[in-house]
Amino acid sequence: MNTEQLWNKFYAKLGHLCYAIAACDKKVTPAEIQKVKELVKKDWVNLESSLDPYGSDAAYQIEILFEWLEENNPSYEVSFEEFSDFARENPQFFIPVIKERVIKTADRIAAAFAGKNKSELTLLFKLHKVLNIKHAV
Repeated sequence: MNTEQLWNKFYAKLGHLCYAIAACDKKVTPAEIQKVKELVKKDWVNLESSLDPYGSDAAYQIEILFEWLEENNPSYEVSFEEFSDFARENPQFFIPVIKERVIKTADRIAAAFAGKNKSELTLLFKLHKVLNIKHAV
């Protein structure tokens, strides 16, 4: 897999993670949807220069996958596992700056609507474990 393909896959899996965080409390809110769109533009689009197969910035795969998942309503556990499997299969990809952005993105989505609830905190804790981050949520 070349670098651009890896970035495209990462962004798609990050879309799964964003959905899992938003959906873990059984309801994806408009505030969470807006936060995902904001974070994609602010934190991911300018990170690197990969393009998707249609010539758009690959980071928009986060938003595209998130919206598709939100419409199709799979279990958040399956989406979390999609991201977790990618992280376990590609540990070299998760350099500190990527880990930091992933955690920041997940944390901000969790806090987007009425603060973080127990379901979101639990998933954030699991994310720290998947990414081998030792400090607490």
